[in-house]
Formats: sequence, structure tokens, C-alpha cells
Amino acid sequence: MAVVLRVGERTVTAEEILPLLAGYQMLPHLLQELLIDQAIAEIECSPDEVETACQQFYAQNQITSDADRQAWLNRNGMTPKQQEDWATRSLRIEKFKQATWGPKLESYFLSRKGKLDKVIYSLIRTQDLGIAQELYFRILEGEQSFAELARAYSQGPEAQTDGLIGPVELSVPHPTLAQMLSITQPGQLCPPTRVGEWLVIVRLEKFVPAQLDDAMRQRLLHECFNVWLQEQLSQINAMVPTGSTTPSAP
Repeated sequence: MAVVLRVGERTVTAEEILPLLAGYQMLPHLLQELLIDQAIAEIECSPDEVETACQQFYAQNQITSDADRQAWLNRNGMTPKQQEDWATRSLRIEKFKQATWGPKLESYFLSRKGKLDKVIYSLIRTQDLGIAQELYFRILEGEQSFAELARAYSQGPEAQTDGLIGPVELSVPHPTLAQMLSITQPGQLCPPTRVGEWLVIVRLEKFVPAQLDDAMRQRLLHECFNVWLQEQLSQINAMVPTGSTTPSAP
């Protein structure tokens, strides 16, 4: 059996690599990186982009001389070409994301917008129907402020913030609560409604529509990439040779 690695007195053969990766739970990560490398194989960077990426890499790893670079290569078992590929990898991944999902981003954003819009709202929660109804009418009639009653009666962490929550995306609250918030107008007080184990009184304070700005574009590109990657991984059946053993802890 060919020895491919020697660590102290321990030798590792080619036949042992997969069992070792599986035993140390490193195989899924290897498969993920292989998939990414296949996807970005045809993505190219300009000479200026390569130079900039390499300079950033050297700065991050405190490489200031040829000797430092050679020491890093030896320590990581890489060739100069592999180091250059590693330095530009993040940029090539970003280019792959943009080329693959950039043209579809607006339609994807619109399909997700209902969950990306943000709300600021006031909330009182209780498990007592009688208290919930009384508090609702006190607020409705202007007898006491929402903040005052939330501070005194709400049974969740919002009591510490005068009942105020947000801004949060509409994907965050309980689906029933999110539905209520999505169809009400700012300032509208909703009557006691059962949400899970609670009776809640809620008032929408502000609606903040999501915008397809640069930050949102980056987030959605990353989201599309991760969904694609998980789909690809789910289609792979990684076979570890029968009879392999899980390595003991180092």
C-alpha cells in the first residue's frame, strides 16, 4: 500500500484516507469544497484581480518575504499555483454566484419580499382571556398607554421594552402573528388573538419594506448559492470502503 502521509511514527496509506476523513467528520466538508471547485473551474480572474487577491492574502497571513511564502507553502503542502488559486477562490466564488443567479435576482427578491419586509410592533402576551380583553379595551379607549400596560402585564421579554419589538423581518414572528402584521396598518390595534399558548394584543407601529440594495443582493446571492450547494450535496452518496475503522481521538 502506497504511503501518502507520515505523521510522527504514523503512516497513512491511500486506502486509509477516506475512512480517516469520515471518522473525523471531515468528509462532508471535502465533498462541499470539491463541488465548489468544480463549479468555479471555468471562472477566470484578470491579472490585476489575481495580484490584488494575492497581496490581500499575504497581508492576512503576515507574509512579507519569499522566505515567508515558502514557509507557508511547506507548512500547508501547497504549490505556488495552489496558493494563488486559494487566494483568488473567494473572488471566483463571488463571480460564479453573480453569473449564475445575478440575472434572476430581481424575480427571486420579489418571491421572497413578503418574508424580508420588516416591522416594528408593540405586543402584550398573556394566558388569561379576561385580562387580555380588559387590556385591549383600556388601550382602545385611551385609558392607559400600550407601553404602560405591556410593562405591567406582558409575560414575555417585551415587558422590558414597553412591549416594543423590532425592527424584525416578517419571517421572525410566529406565522399567525406575521400574518396579522402583514395585513394591518400602522397604529391599528388588533384584538386579543390566540398565537400558540398565548393570547396576544398587537399593534403595528411601522412597516419597513425590503429594498434590493447592494447588501440585500449579496445576501440573496449567498442564499441562492447555499440552497444550490445543499441540493448538490444531497445528491452525492459518499461511499466509505467496507471494513474501515473510525480512528481513535488524537
